[in-house]
Amino acid sequence: MKFFSLWLCALGLGWPCVSIRAATLAVGDAVPAIVAADQHGTAFKFTNGLRFLLVVTEMACAKTANQRLAAAGSGFLEKHQAAYLMDIHTMPAIGRFFALPKMKKYPQRIVLVEDAATLASFPTQPERVTVLAISPAGRVQKISFWDPAREAIAGFLE
Repeated sequence: MKFFSLWLCALGLGWPCVSIRAATLAVGDAVPAIVAADQHGTAFKFTNGLRFLLVVTEMACAKTANQRLAAAGSGFLEKHQAAYLMDIHTMPAIGRFFALPKMKKYPQRIVLVEDAATLASFPTQPERVTVLAISPAGRVQKISFWDPAREAIAGFLE
């Protein structure tokens, strides 16, 4: 039946479409499992010890965020028990060839998420970094959106 519904939806026949996108995370939800590697190839696995997750999905916003986080200095994210995740699943191979060596120069750890499904449920806003405040139990306490071009990050990590 799902296939038939999707087929009718594709034909534009007005039948209700079945959504294949994961539900968007909301306050109170458990943060899904995240396993990836950083810009140095070091493994990252989301653990309940983190207080904040910063998630960027747009490359232009990521460039600005990278510069702002670098300016905050080495150890800034660790001091705030935060992890910075960058969605790179749409980055072309040639882009990775040039971008990844540059990312290795940044003092902050950048977790590179290469699988679209990993961040599919994270809320996003154009030109913003999603900031999730995480409870000790690994649940979303607060959702904010940081504009790295206009705002300081410190206020988002309190």
